Amino acid sequence: MKNRIVILGAGESGTGSAVLAKKQGFEVFVSDKGQIKEKYKKILEKAEIRYEEGSHNEDEILNASEVIKSPGIFENTPVIIKLREKGVPVISEIEFAGRYTDAVKICITGSNGKTTTTNLMWHMLNKAGKKVALTGNVGNSFAMAVAEGGFDYYVIELSSFQLDGMFRFKADIAILLNITPDHLDRYDHNLQNYIDSKFRITQNQTKSDYLIYWADDPIIKTELYKKEYGMTLLPFSADTKAKMTAYVENDELVIDYQHKTNLMTIHDLALKGRHNTYNSMAAAIAGKVLNIRKDVIRESLADFQGVEHRLEPVITVCGINFINDSKATNVNSTWYALECMETDVVWIAGGIDKGNDYSELFQLVKKKVKAVVCLGKDNKKIVETFKDKVHTVVETSSMEEAVRTSYYLAAKGDTVLLSPACASFDLFHNYEDRGRQFKNAVRNL
Repeated sequence: MKNRIVILGAGESGTGSAVLAKKQGFEVFVSDKGQIKEKYKKILEKAEIRYEEGSHNEDEILNASEVIKSPGIFENTPVIIKLREKGVPVISEIEFAGRYTDAVKICITGSNGKTTTTNLMWHMLNKAGKKVALTGNVGNSFAMAVAEGGFDYYVIELSSFQLDGMFRFKADIAILLNITPDHLDRYDHNLQNYIDSKFRITQNQTKSDYLIYWADDPIIKTELYKKEYGMTLLPFSADTKAKMTAYVENDELVIDYQHKTNLMTIHDLALKGRHNTYNSMAAAIAGKVLNIRKDVIRESLADFQGVEHRLEPVITVCGINFINDSKATNVNSTWYALECMETDVVWIAGGIDKGNDYSELFQLVKKKVKAVVCLGKDNKKIVETFKDKVHTVVETSSMEEAVRTSYYLAAKGDTVLLSPACASFDLFHNYEDRGRQFKNAVRNL
């Protein structure tokens, strides 16, 4: 049957896709193997969209002309395998929604920093008075925003899983922050597969489009040498000045696009830490490309409030600082968190290990961490890895226990840092749930 769209997964992206597909005149069916949240059911019912929950009816699914898959559904799921065998196109929400808007698309990916940079970019465009939507992997449906309409700009955070389902979609401005091993369990434990996924953000770009990227990232550097890229390349670096579009000179953030601008001192950036300087540089370059006034770019970088669960200060209890970095679900994220700590640290780590190599943390842990508090169902790997690196390693199995233990291990002036380096699904619904439980436990001390 022609023009029949089936959507697998009725979360934020699936529900948004369903509403947009219905608006575009498709026959729409939504299938979710789990239970659909009440708020999404209400949206589907209001739009008169048929749905099922608790199972996948293959007769309904396999006769689709196209399937939009939630990024959380694995490629090796039986129904996906059957769709592929039948030759039914399986795409992502982003690919689908991109067909129905001519607005400017600023797309951001990277193993770390993408949520912060996406929010910062939205903040800047909003401050500049633009009609801008914050969408994608930040938890807001791009398709729903397109269905609602009225936006001239979309700032879209893209995970590798979303990029995998994108084929003809094109970013007007692509920002590639960094690439470090992550989600290798989804990529046959092959780093190149993951790299190829991240580089899909550049697909279909031409000379009139832009790729903003961190020039010091060894993986990005290697990939860019492999072939000719057609888009306009705008690199940034904190270490090099030659041929860079943004760099740091005498603690000044310099943007060299069309003409050289000393934007501001890095001490005035709202976001602290070296990695956040990179995020600020990327957003500043994009701002210049979009002709946003220098003072608006400067103000945005100076007054940005940051992102929940990313190096988020909670409160200070008896002189001990508590910081929620629950969004650090990989080793590299935790490296950044530890790198910008300026006190002794009691580090809460653990969860579901995605094949982590903790060796890149050893130097920082030896220098800054006085105790490791493991939080997970299986803490064996972290205990074994760090027992000879720090004085104290303790195992806990609930957030309350982890926070209480950390509090007793910390002294006045220390920082208790939740930066797990692992996924959260053993004890929590997701990293947000983990972060909120941490904040509640700290406030209950």
